[in-house]
Amino acid sequence: MNGAPVVAVDENLNCEDALVLTCFPSAGFVSSIVAHFLVDRLGLKFVGGARGAGLPPVCLVQDGKPLPPLRFYAGEPICNVERCDKIVLIASEIQVSAEMSLPMSDSILDWMESSGATQMMMIDSFTHGQEQAHSIFDDDDSDESLLGIASTDPAHEVLSNLDVPMLKQGVVAGMTGVMLGECRRRGIDAMAIMAESGGEMANGAIPDARAAARIIKTLDGLLPAIKLDPEPLLEEAQRIEEQIREMMAIQLNNLKQEKSAGESSAMFG
Repeated sequence: MNGAPVVAVDENLNCEDALVLTCFPSAGFVSSIVAHFLVDRLGLKFVGGARGAGLPPVCLVQDGKPLPPLRFYAGEPICNVERCDKIVLIASEIQVSAEMSLPMSDSILDWMESSGATQMMMIDSFTHGQEQAHSIFDDDDSDESLLGIASTDPAHEVLSNLDVPMLKQGVVAGMTGVMLGECRRRGIDAMAIMAESGGEMANGAIPDARAAARIIKTLDGLLPAIKLDPEPLLEEAQRIEEQIREMMAIQLNNLKQEKSAGESSAMFG
């Protein structure tokens, strides 16, 4: 195997004309939130994963059973994209190292082409004004941007039909960047939807459910038979933001008390 990653998926899985969605780690955990939501809402089943010497030596445990850190799920919701009546979702909470990005992309795309899957949708996020993997330059001054990238003209048309504005200029790193480039080289119809993760969520340590909800609302256009209601995620975002405000208020009050105590000590010292 020479350390190269290997995709091991159920041999009986029929992926002919499937749409492959990828959710690798992103700012604000946006892609992870979307992945977990889709697996649950679409009733996708675990069908395999990827393994290789360069991947972290860990497993995830769910309901008492081990799962690989890079997992494949599949199902057959009705899809609005041409030739798509099956979904294969690739989810991971681990960062694929720079050295493994190209070998992992090759393994996934080799499997995709051999399986008969025809299109790919990558879920990702970005932030402005911070040192992040993606350098995005767009004209939207809001913190709720949604941007798209497509490897081919047909993929551009799909994003246009979903009303996703195209990224005009930027640098996309990590698995999303590598896979987009490889898909264009191979002539695979691939799209990326990137949500801006901003505000208090932008530090990446707090899950940004609001940005994830924007992506899910857009994906709803691909899946007309199943209502992908983003309201639960919006409610979660409001709850998280309220907790953040409360914590910030407590910290500010503590700082004021410390400052007041310091001034009092200086007066009587």
